[in-house]
Amino acid sequence: MRLNPKLLIGLGLLVVFGYFLSDLVFNDDQYAARLRKARRDKSDSFRRVQGSPLSETQRNAFDSLRYYAPDKAYRFEAQLEAVSQPDTIDLPLTTGKADKYLRWGRATFILNKQEYKLTLFQKADGKDSTLFVPFTDRTNGFVTYGGGRYLDVAKPAPGDTEVLLDFNEAYNPFCAYNDGFACPVPPQDNRLAVEIKAGEQAFHDHAEHAGQSH
Repeated sequence: MRLNPKLLIGLGLLVVFGYFLSDLVFNDDQYAARLRKARRDKSDSFRRVQGSPLSETQRNAFDSLRYYAPDKAYRFEAQLEAVSQPDTIDLPLTTGKADKYLRWGRATFILNKQEYKLTLFQKADGKDSTLFVPFTDRTNGFVTYGGGRYLDVAKPAPGDTEVLLDFNEAYNPFCAYNDGFACPVPPQDNRLAVEIKAGEQAFHDHAEHAGQSH
């Protein structure tokens, strides 16, 4: 029996599409699973005495941190504009003092058909292997910590034109848990006029728990 070549091509495309679809779903599941594991590990670390920002009283009552559910819509391959000669600036701390950082570059991303930019910083002492992105958005003071959140971003290789901004990995400064810490304050140019419904939520209870996920 001879099979129609068009039928064979169609079956081949169907198989390829099936593999692609299963791989896509599998990768999404893997991504969400990795995030959830990292979040569980962080909550576990907060229960320990060493390295936890929580007081003994807080640790005794602590259950887990709160997060938005993983959402790849908040994971961006942002356009990178590196600064050829980074300037040194003082980022104010919540204590009134300041830390020195290098203004390393700018990242541009599109959310809801709008363009947004964030400044990427690096500690001036050069000891950090990642870039630091303190930011605020319109969830602050409602679902997320009022003082803003942070992202740690892998430093791009020389010549790279994109940088990964994954807001699912946005986390609270230690000041969100304990006022005894000194935390960098997000600068004016990193204040986003949009809701970033991803990453870590507020530590203290709020009336609004929408999007909560452990």
